[in-house]
Amino acid sequence: MVGEPELPADFDHFPYAEPSAPKGGRLRLGVLGTFENLNRFNIKFLRAPLFLQGAVYESLMTRSEDEEKTYYGLIAESVDIDDAREHVVFHLDPRAHFSDGASITAADVAFTFALLKEQGLPQTRAEFSLVKSIDAPDARTVRFDLTGANDRELPLALAAMPVLPKHATDVERFSEATLAPPLASGPYIVSEVNAGERLLLRRDPNYWGNDLPARRGFFNFAEVEVDYYRDAGALFEAFKAGLVDFREETSATQWAQGYNFPAMSEGRIVKETIRPTRPVGIEGFGFNLRREIFRDPRVREAIAMMLDFEWINANLLSGLYRRTQSYFDESVYSASRKPASGAERALLARFPGVLREDILEGRWLPPAHDGSGRDRAIARRAIALLTEVGYQPSPAGLTKGGSPLRFEILVRSHDEERLALNFSASLARIGVDAQVRLVEEAQYNRNRQNFDFDMLVGQWLPVAEPGAEQRARWGSPAASQAGSVNLCGVASPAVDAMIDALVAARSKEDLIAAARALDRVLISGFYFVPLYHATDIYTAHVPQLRHAASNPRHPMFPYNMILEGWWRERP
Repeated sequence: MVGEPELPADFDHFPYAEPSAPKGGRLRLGVLGTFENLNRFNIKFLRAPLFLQGAVYESLMTRSEDEEKTYYGLIAESVDIDDAREHVVFHLDPRAHFSDGASITAADVAFTFALLKEQGLPQTRAEFSLVKSIDAPDARTVRFDLTGANDRELPLALAAMPVLPKHATDVERFSEATLAPPLASGPYIVSEVNAGERLLLRRDPNYWGNDLPARRGFFNFAEVEVDYYRDAGALFEAFKAGLVDFREETSATQWAQGYNFPAMSEGRIVKETIRPTRPVGIEGFGFNLRREIFRDPRVREAIAMMLDFEWINANLLSGLYRRTQSYFDESVYSASRKPASGAERALLARFPGVLREDILEGRWLPPAHDGSGRDRAIARRAIALLTEVGYQPSPAGLTKGGSPLRFEILVRSHDEERLALNFSASLARIGVDAQVRLVEEAQYNRNRQNFDFDMLVGQWLPVAEPGAEQRARWGSPAASQAGSVNLCGVASPAVDAMIDALVAARSKEDLIAAARALDRVLISGFYFVPLYHATDIYTAHVPQLRHAASNPRHPMFPYNMILEGWWRERP
């Protein structure tokens, strides 16, 4: 995206791969939740296994998880691109074929592009609509005309496009759920499916890409068994009993106190902390700005003040977490504690009054409570803000025009419920009535997709380098697209302009300036109540699982990391 690739054209393997890793053995994974279909490319059925992309489905190129946004050849063995990034030509590897032996051709690429442009996820449709035209002059060449798109990241979105088989894809039923094992070109084939409960992947003995530099040392297990658990406690008990080989621990309390079971003391399970250098992503209570009570940013700021992170971290999280302060925390793109540069100010000059001075100067931070669980000074500040908006104390709490400040927090797990109840109790102290409602995941997803909620815990996964995905998260068009990840309903000309500057950046300096300017505008909107993050990935696994000495610097998902680069040591 910016600068030059770290690896030379003749690289042998990725630095975080072990090319001599043995092949074979079974990996048993446990996943919290369920799945209702194996088509993860359509908006109607988002509950599909994420890791199918890469393990089963392949894209034209694949991202190096050691670099921020650099892609290397996979189905496409080479690519031509002009300096303006207005034309991109992919040359397909003649060896590439689907698991049924059919060659992957330019017709498959053009077919996939047209199908996902029409029926794909909202972000995909928005990105692909920017392509002026596509041409396939021969069976191994695909040309995209991107003139007028003004999106320097669009070639990467096309490179990351999965390639579906034209001869084995039912276009008329593409929008329907299916549990039929997909036909694709990746190293694994879905060999067994138990709806919502279990998947078994088997390595394709005829996989075409074994010797590709981008695949060497990866996908080493002969079989991958994935069992789904509806309850987090049941999943942990299965891990303790030896039914699951690998676990990412997301509960700080459990990590600190819950691993004193026999398998640990007997050496049948080992703990390992992995420290990547990626941004940490964002998680927080998201306001639905489509609700009238949340339209005023002062209301959102006052409510956000009442989250007592200091008490939560000490009493519920064993002190292992940091408060998230930025949309790009733990990265060079964060504006936190940094005054705006001249380049940032130039971008923001078109929108006077959007940013407060403390945010422009990098002085704003989420308020720090005294840890008592009853910080009166912060409560007084929150009440003062709400009074500015017109709320007044009454026997029914804070009211405006006779209507109480009341909303619902939608949660889907007992961990989220415990956190939301603590937040609700803090809000009750200032007269805000926040009711917590726990629903099962299917209903939660329906409400989320239809924006039928007041507030919920939203998660935006980390990206190595911010780019066009920000349009789906915060862009105005996505605010009205059902199923989009713009959960909060952000529709701000200033946000849109900063995202435009982000995707048009031609240098690292321009990218940093645009990202920090976007960070400041988002912080100024108080669109969500920031929670916290761990700087480490906490894992536990059987000691037979091994990985290369170097972990990827920017891993996207731990399950992708273990599927790609780990292996089972032979007895």
